[in-house]
This record gives sequence, C-alpha cells and structure tokens, in this order.
Amino acid sequence: MITETSISRIQQLFELQKSHQWVVRNSTAEERKAKLRKLKDVVQKYLPEVVEAVIEDVQKPRFEVFSEVSSIPGVIDKTIAELEEWMKPRDVPVSMNPQSKAKVFYEPKGVCLIFGPWNYPFTLVIQPLVEAIAAGNCCILKPSDLTPAVSEVTAKVIESVFDEEEVAVVHGDVDVANALLDFPFNHIFFTGSTNVGKIVMAAAAKHLASVTLELGGKSPVIIDEGVDLKRVAERIGWGKGFNCGQTCLAPDYGFILESQKNAFIEYMRSFIETAYRNENGEFNQEDLAQIVNEKNFNRVKRLFEDAINKGAIVELGGTFDEGSRKIEPTILSNVSDNMLIMQEEIFAPIFPIMTYEKLQDVVEYLQDKDKPLALYFFSNKEDNIDYILANTSSGGVCINDVMVHNAEQNLPFGGANTSGLGSYHGFAGFKEFSHEKSVLFNTPTEYEKMAYPPYRGKLEMLMRNQK
Repeated sequence: MITETSISRIQQLFELQKSHQWVVRNSTAEERKAKLRKLKDVVQKYLPEVVEAVIEDVQKPRFEVFSEVSSIPGVIDKTIAELEEWMKPRDVPVSMNPQSKAKVFYEPKGVCLIFGPWNYPFTLVIQPLVEAIAAGNCCILKPSDLTPAVSEVTAKVIESVFDEEEVAVVHGDVDVANALLDFPFNHIFFTGSTNVGKIVMAAAAKHLASVTLELGGKSPVIIDEGVDLKRVAERIGWGKGFNCGQTCLAPDYGFILESQKNAFIEYMRSFIETAYRNENGEFNQEDLAQIVNEKNFNRVKRLFEDAINKGAIVELGGTFDEGSRKIEPTILSNVSDNMLIMQEEIFAPIFPIMTYEKLQDVVEYLQDKDKPLALYFFSNKEDNIDYILANTSSGGVCINDVMVHNAEQNLPFGGANTSGLGSYHGFAGFKEFSHEKSVLFNTPTEYEKMAYPPYRGKLEMLMRNQK
C-alpha cells in the first residue's frame, strides 16, 4: 500500500522535472554527449555489482548476465557517435511556395516515465534512458519491484550521474506504479506484458500522453524444408534456454514438416543434453536461469499439465524442480489450439511443435492470430522467404536465426498492436523520445493576397485554373 509520503515524493520529483525540462531541452549535442560519457563510465564502474545483483534477484547464469549488461557501453558509444547527426533539423521539400523553406525539428517530449521489467532489469531500463537523454528529456525511472537488488544498484548509477531534477529513480510495487500513472507525463515507456500494457495505455490516454509499449506475444518459428536441422535445433534450443525462456523475443512455438519432425527432435535432444546435462547425465542447473518467482513457476506448470491432460506428448524434458524453480528445456508435440499453452505467451523453456504440409496453411493460421513481437523463418528459398514476409505481420522478423535482430542497433525494435506500439534502438529510439516539429519559413509573395476577402470572382478563376 502506498503512503502519503511516497505520493508526495513523486509529486515533488514530477514538479521538479516539469520545471527543469526547459533547461534540458536546450542542451547542446556536446552537453548531452558529456552526460552519456559519464553514464557510460559509471555503468562500467558498477558493472560487477550489477552482475551480482541480477544473479541475486533472478539466479541467472553469470555468462548470460554479463553478455546482457556488458552491451550497454557499446550502445552509449554508438549514440554519442551519431547524436549530432540525429539532432540536425531535417530539410523538407516545399511544394506550395518554392521561395519558402521547410524543416522538421526534433524537440524532446519533456518529462518521461520509464517502467523497467524483471527479466532484463538493468539493461531494459538503461537503454531507453540513453535514448531519452540523447533526445533531451527529463526522466523518472521505475525499476521492477521483483528485482530489488538491481533496483538499488540502478539508483546508485543514476544518482552518480544525474541530479534528480533531470533523472530520478522511484522504487515500489504496483501501487507506486499506479500512482506514477496518475501524473501527466509527456511520454511513457513500458516494457512488460500485454495485459499490463493495456493498463498503461489507458492511463496515458487520460493525459493524452504518447506511449512506447514493448510487449511480447507468441513468437512463432517456421522451419522450411531443405534447411540444416542440426543448426536450427541449436539456435532454437539456445533461444528457448536463454534466461529460461523468459525473454519477450523467445521462440514460443514452432511449425515443422512431418518428415523433419523426428530428426529435429533428436537434434534438439542432443543439444539439450550437451548444454544442460553433466557427464553423469544429470540435469545441470547452473547454466539455466530460474523462473522469476513461485507465481510464474506455477503458471507455467499449469500450462504444461493442461497440455498433457489434453493429449500433448512430451518428446523431451518435462522436468520441473520446485525447489530451484527451474524447468528443463522441453519439447511438446501433438498440441492443439484448445490447450492453454497455445493461448498465452509461455515465457519458459517449453517449445510446442506443430506439423504442416504447405506454407500456405501456416500463413493462414498466423493471419488469424494476434501479431507477435517476432517471427522466425528458417529457409534457403528466396521465394518462400518473400512469401512469408509479404503475408504475415509481426513486430520484427529474423530469417535463419532467433532473437539476434534485437542486437542490431541500426534496426528499429518494437512490436505491432498486441505485441507493442512504437520502437526504439538507435535513431528509432531518439525519434521515439522526440516530437517531430514541423516548421515553415514562409517568404511573402503577391499571390498570398488571393486568399483575402472579398472573394467575388476568385472562385470562378480557381475553377478555371483546375481545368
């Protein structure tokens, strides 16, 4: 339950930033780059502490944590290198009066609210912040309450770089989040579930605030004939196992030809045994993250048991360790739409597979579903790739791999409809935290007097000129 003190504190921070935004918006490229350089230095200083905090909160393998958070300095470097070009007003051709000029200016949106998720609790707070700062905004950050150790070190990083009139961290649970949503922020950036995204969007609508919603959904994998099934199994196995499947981009379920099904399962079995079993054949939990909490562990178990009760077959895996909240990577076959596991995002290392005969059947199935955050297609056939791209809709697509398009900073990253609104990364993120302001520099001419009353005879003349 939120206290009056907490609400008063949020009010104080909001008013402080609302007033200070006019100073920040007029900062130069050099001033913004200086802030980003300082942020990079502090992030690097606290990197070991960030890694330990993530491990403490979510029991993720150290390699996965480091590979995640160590990407931030590179993101900052790229932003610094390109910021000056991003900030330049863009010339626009003028069609009405050739003697005039038109430009688009990128102005900051103002005071922004950034909600962080629990699955990548440091990176997915800091990266959008980098782009918000580059665009010249003030920000209040709300890290996930499910990762308290990460929230504390995030606050240390922010307090070492920014005054709270520019960037501040607010801790707390869902009541604090709801209290924040009562304030008229200019922009809200949210990463999380579709259901909570709807709540954020509804709250933003009260103030007509713009939103970026980075959500999720059931990202499908389609496996075409003639591909290297061993590599396909390894890539899907890696994507499903990374962070124990708790990634918005994780491959959720797959389509495979009946003739390839058994070979794919065997290749996946081989990969899982190599990756997650020790020399004695025992399930090695050290290289697999835990499900974040008991609530989510039980949710996934319920999905799994419902599928089994309705006829799904466990091809491999299926081990649930309640003590450690870890789930062995699992493949299910003989799945159908009436199973809960095919109706909601799994967010765990369980991979249901369905067989198909024609790509058209897969496309028709997907066209009837919500748009996912990502679609993955393994194929060596250009015609089939073109067909899938032209006849499906998703936030992004990765051909012959999974998840890695998210790492390409030159590609906008975001969802579509139920999987999200807006995009970020690089220039796309700079634009997301900016308002594109249209400015016309008009040059007076004699013709402008044609618009003045009296209109007698002018309409006839305009109509004659249209012929």
